[in-house]
Amino acid sequence: MADDLCFFSKDTFSLKSPKKSPLVLRMVVLVFAMVCGVYICSICLKQIGTRTTNEFLNVEEPQRPCPEPNIEPWEIPYVHYPKPKTYSRVECACNPVRYFAILSMQRSGSGWFETLLNNHTNISSNGEIFSVKVRRSNISSIVETLDTIYNLDWLSSASKNECTAAVGLKWMLNQGLLQHHEEIVEYFRTRGVSAIFLFRRNLLRRMISVLANSYDRDAKLLNGTHKSHVHSPHEAEILARYKPLINATLLKRDLKQVEETQTKALEYFKSTRHIILYYEDILKNSTKLADVQEFLKVPKREVKSRQVKIHQGSLSNYVDNWDDLQEALNGTQYQSFLRGDYRK
Repeated sequence: MADDLCFFSKDTFSLKSPKKSPLVLRMVVLVFAMVCGVYICSICLKQIGTRTTNEFLNVEEPQRPCPEPNIEPWEIPYVHYPKPKTYSRVECACNPVRYFAILSMQRSGSGWFETLLNNHTNISSNGEIFSVKVRRSNISSIVETLDTIYNLDWLSSASKNECTAAVGLKWMLNQGLLQHHEEIVEYFRTRGVSAIFLFRRNLLRRMISVLANSYDRDAKLLNGTHKSHVHSPHEAEILARYKPLINATLLKRDLKQVEETQTKALEYFKSTRHIILYYEDILKNSTKLADVQEFLKVPKREVKSRQVKIHQGSLSNYVDNWDDLQEALNGTQYQSFLRGDYRK
C-alpha cells in the first residue's frame, strides 16, 4: 500500500511538471517580445522624427524669398541665384549672379583681359576650360561643364571669397564653339549667358605671336619652361628674340581665313546678348574696361594686370623676312597691319 502511494505520488509529480513548464516559458517569451517591440518602435520613431526635422529644415531654407533686384525688365533672364552642390553661399545666397563667356582666338589678348576681370572683387573667370579635349568631345560634355561653372561648383584660382556677381570662362572659337554653335547659342539664350567677343584688329601681329608661342612650346626659352604669358620685361625680351619666317605667298589667304572665322562667330551668336571688344582698343582706352563692367552689371572698380606685353614696337623687329611681308601686303586691304598695333 505504501509502495502504491509512493508510486502514485511520483507519477503525479512527473505528470504535473511538464504542464507548468511551457506556460512559464511562454510568459517569458511574450514579455521579451514585448520589450523588444517597444525598443524597436522607439528607435524607429526617433529616426523618423530626425529625418522629418532634417527634411523640414532643408526645404525651409530655399523657400526664404530674396528681395526683388532693382533691375530693368529685360535684365531678368540674365540675373541668377545659383545654388552650388559643393558648398552653401550662406549670406551670398541672395546676391544675384550674371553668366558670361569670353569668346576669342588664341593670342588675341584674352589671357591678359581675363586677368583684368579676375582682378575685380566680384568677377570670377575660370580660364580656358575647353582646352581639355574631353570636355568638348560632344555637346553633352560641353553642357555638363557649363552647368558646373555657372552653378558655381567649378573650383579654380578664380574663385572668390567675396560674393560673386559675375562668373564665366574663356572659350576659343576652335574649341567646339563653332562646331556646336546651334546648341551653344540655344544654351546661352535659355540660361541667360552673355557673350564677350574679344578679337585683335592687327591680325598680322596676332600671327607673329601665334608662331612665336608655338616655337617656345618646344624650345622652352625661359630656363626650360614654356610660358604663354610673362610678368617681367626681362622674360618678355627673351621670348621676343625669336623671329619667325612667315610664308609670304600664303599670307593673304591665312589672314582672310582668320577674318572669316571671326565673321562667322559673330553671325552665329548675333541673337545672344553680347559685346564686341578689340585688344588694341582696350590698351589705348581705359574706358573700355568700364564698359565691360557695365555690361556685366558689376560695381565699377579699377582693375590691373601683372602681365607684360611680349612683342612691343615695330613688327619689323620680330619677323625674319620682313621685306617679303611688305611686298605681299602693300597695296592690299591688309597693308595697315604692317604698321603699329593701334591703327584700325
